[in-house]
Amino acid sequence: MKEIYLDNAATTKTYDEVNKIMSEVLMCDYANPSSLHRGGIAAEKRVKAAAQIIADILGCSPDEIYFTSGGTESDNLAILGFAKANAKRGKHLITTGFEHPAVAEPMKQLAENGFELEHLSVDLQGSISLAELEDKLRPDTILVSVMQVNNEVGSIQPVDKIKQILKKKSPCAVLHIDAVQAFGKAEVLPAKWGADMVSLSSHKLHGPKGVGALYVKKGTIITPILYGGGHQRGLRAGTENVAGIAGFGEAARLSYKDLKENYQNAARLKQWLWREIEKSIPDVVLNGGPDSLPYILNVSFLGTRSEILLHAMESRGVLLSSGSACSSRKPSPSRTLTAMGTTAGQIDSAIRFSMSHQTTQAELEICLQALADEVASIRRYVRR
Repeated sequence: MKEIYLDNAATTKTYDEVNKIMSEVLMCDYANPSSLHRGGIAAEKRVKAAAQIIADILGCSPDEIYFTSGGTESDNLAILGFAKANAKRGKHLITTGFEHPAVAEPMKQLAENGFELEHLSVDLQGSISLAELEDKLRPDTILVSVMQVNNEVGSIQPVDKIKQILKKKSPCAVLHIDAVQAFGKAEVLPAKWGADMVSLSSHKLHGPKGVGALYVKKGTIITPILYGGGHQRGLRAGTENVAGIAGFGEAARLSYKDLKENYQNAARLKQWLWREIEKSIPDVVLNGGPDSLPYILNVSFLGTRSEILLHAMESRGVLLSSGSACSSRKPSPSRTLTAMGTTAGQIDSAIRFSMSHQTTQAELEICLQALADEVASIRRYVRR
């Protein structure tokens, strides 16, 4: 049975080229990049090359790129590091009601330790209101954190318009964008948008796990959250994961090589899949708007239980998810769908299909047939 993997929003399969470059680094350029001998210099060149690739994609300087252990650390460094360094300027924070836990949890910690936190509401399309943001901004607002693409429904936020609002209403506030789900699939342009900090992750774009990056605009003051040898210009201590960073750089280069073509193909596949689901399976609801990221489709199959359907599909060789992998083992309902105001029935029966540019229509056709069979079977036994 050929496995069909449709959980790419959780993680992706690494490119062959990434595996190759990481193997080269592990075998040949294994020295500590802080060492002054030629081995250390060779390793340092690998790190600088990856920083340059990512900087070129973002339209910034490589000196504004800091490598981390992943998206979670990048979010924590941005939020906790900035709040700690700038608390004297103000303690008012704004984020959305459906951020990833990597943003929601550090924000919660700050709120429990003297900061004032406000959440922007989210509509049924999975979108925030810029008018509400403007209304909530205050002179003592120091940080606004908004994800570019939601990881469960794929809704795209107007991050390119936020900075102008901040300049007008709260000029001292900085903008942090969690671009983990967007990077590698869509344009991420912090310098053009005026973003001050942007979090990235490697394993969402066919790179290795355990590697991420944080873009920090020059002049943005952040206090480290890890203390040690003063690596990476004193902001992020710890010997760099050279092999992982080199793999991240290569994955980013390959992902942006055919970005527009891949995006258009994903949009075509997503439209086809939703149209065929609607046509062949009754009582389904699309979660999120039609203009969401084409790589993510979230659908509720009313009258089923997502956990049961996931295991049934797995037995047919199709791997899906019910939402964020970081929250999948927790009993609480989807944070995203709850914030959007969807019904309990929709939340309980929601399935996320997340594709990559390697996904084919033939795979989706097999998925669709299995889905129609299993949904019909489950509905015969699950009490509505």
